[in-house]
Amino acid sequence: MIPIARPCVGQEEADAAARVITSGMLASGQEVTHFEKEFAEFIGTPHAVATSNGTTALHVSMAALGIGPGDEVIVPSFTFIASATSVSMCGASPVLTDIDEKTYCIDPEKVIDLISPQTKAIVGVHLFGQPCDIRALSEICSDHSLYFIEDCAQAHGAQYQGRNVGSYGTCGCFSFYPTKNMTCGEGGMITSDNHEFINRIRRLVNHGQKEKYLHTELGYNFRLTDIAAAIGRVQLQKLPEMNHLRQDNAEFFSKNIVRRGIITPCVRQDSTHVFHQYAIRVTDQADVTRDEFISDLNSKGIGTAIHYPVPIHKQPVYEGKLRISDCPVSEKISKEILSLPVYPGLTLEQRDSICQAVNGCE
Repeated sequence: MIPIARPCVGQEEADAAARVITSGMLASGQEVTHFEKEFAEFIGTPHAVATSNGTTALHVSMAALGIGPGDEVIVPSFTFIASATSVSMCGASPVLTDIDEKTYCIDPEKVIDLISPQTKAIVGVHLFGQPCDIRALSEICSDHSLYFIEDCAQAHGAQYQGRNVGSYGTCGCFSFYPTKNMTCGEGGMITSDNHEFINRIRRLVNHGQKEKYLHTELGYNFRLTDIAAAIGRVQLQKLPEMNHLRQDNAEFFSKNIVRRGIITPCVRQDSTHVFHQYAIRVTDQADVTRDEFISDLNSKGIGTAIHYPVPIHKQPVYEGKLRISDCPVSEKISKEILSLPVYPGLTLEQRDSICQAVNGCE
């Protein structure tokens, strides 16, 4: 069976973790400090702060910006739910909006009508490794004095107009979950060029401490361990090559998948897509339903996943409880979308097998 995803980790990561374990300094050591510095340099920002995961990165970023009860944050409905729940965790309200049908990213034209006196920020999700329309969203945020939060959880190393995502917004929030383009096992990172904002982030992720045992505000325990940071440092060095392999796999699929009714991913002309997911669409023009297609692929040893089967505005936790715009594109895409394996470790034989299975070859 070719799995839908497989972390690209090996002996170097094991050695890095072992080095920390044998040092006796498992947390609050220099590995996290080095990882933050190296990640900031990679993204192209002056600052980066590590957190326990991608959700806490989003949550604490919004808390540090003062987003709270009575505030609204505009979020695309077609994304992983953490993009919205992090808003709710601050006591604010996510306002859900629709996406662009080609890129699956937030549609800037749909955002403008949702801005109200309560709006404090827009979350631009770089979905599946594809940068959203950063220029348009940045202009909207500038015109309306809003924070622009880049959700980069699936887009490590993706570029927009020659710069890495995570270097454009008020802040960028990354995840290092095992199936991401790079991993720590679990972890997150916040990037920014705002020194004051970053200093508050550092306090909030560590119990509101200004210095050891001096707590100046209520904070959280959102720290990253040194073991995770050591693994992340190795993965960061490998990231450009791992992204290149993902892009090579995606290019192969897009050239060789030719089945009627199957739409392959597009890539924005001003961007580089790093293919956290290779997401096709099984439209009503196909000769099979999506469920039939999944069953057929699985029977041929091809793993698949649906990212995401239910838009956020249809999730039970939020349905009927939020201010939303119409989201017909999100609802349409959720019924068609299907992810295929694209991870760096795919062999040439496996790539051929995937294309043959998708094309309906016996």
